[in-house]
Amino acid sequence: MSNPTVTVPIREALRYAQGRAERLARTQQLEIGEDLFIRIAPGGRKFLLFCLDGEPDRGVAEGIAAALGLRHPAYGWHQGATLRSLTVIEEGAADVPEAPADPNDPDAA
Repeated sequence: MSNPTVTVPIREALRYAQGRAERLARTQQLEIGEDLFIRIAPGGRKFLLFCLDGEPDRGVAEGIAAALGLRHPAYGWHQGATLRSLTVIEEGAADVPEAPADPNDPDAA
C-alpha cells in the first residue's frame, strides 16, 4: 500500500520556502507548475521566476509577490547563459549572502 497523498496549497509551500530562505540564509527552489520554477534568495525578500522552455508571466510573479507579502516589489529581467528569468525584489531588501551549509543541521539540506 502506498502512503496517502497530501495536498499542500502553493501559498503555504511558498511561505515555507520563504521562511527557510530567511532562517537558513540559503536559496530555496521550488517547482511550482509545469515548467515553472522559483528560487527564493537568502533573506526571503527577492526571487527569480523561470521556465526551462520560454519565459514566465509577470502576472504570476505579481501573484507570488503578493502571497509572499512583498511590499512595493520591483520587477525586471535577468538574462543568464541559457534562461531568461523574471526578477522580483522588495523595495529596500538587503542583499543577504548565501550561508555555507551546516553539516550538523538536518534542516539545512
